[in-house]
Amino acid sequence: MALVELLGEKLQKKAGEEETVDTSTLAGEGRYVGLYFSALWCPPCHGFTPNLVRFYQNFKQTADKAKAFEVVLVSDDTDDDAFVQHFGRMPWLALPYSEREKKKDLCKKYEVFGYPMLVLLDASNGELITWKARDRIREDPEGKDFPWKK
Repeated sequence: MALVELLGEKLQKKAGEEETVDTSTLAGEGRYVGLYFSALWCPPCHGFTPNLVRFYQNFKQTADKAKAFEVVLVSDDTDDDAFVQHFGRMPWLALPYSEREKKKDLCKKYEVFGYPMLVLLDASNGELITWKARDRIREDPEGKDFPWKK
């Protein structure tokens, strides 16, 4: 399933702003998308988010990898204010908060049973690589074995 079918046409670029990016720009061979299921009310998310930010920023600093990995927040925040506060701590994209049905569909599709959860997809076709990307980041914080297909 293509990324646009999974995530919709547009993703939010910055917390509290209307600026968007076309989801289709994330697709391509050798590119990967992490769906980050998280919420402001979730204490374990507060512990993992800084690790993911570090991984993301380090990955983006490597010129040949800069476009190869993107993260999309799929928020379970209780209201738009909590979403804006939570998303404001992150340097990546987000499924717009208004897309509650799409969020429910994604949680069902990837069997999200707890937070935080990071699902890694192949951006060329939307296929699942691993739903344990959070563990992979803990085991491989430098991303040496990314995209963890083994």
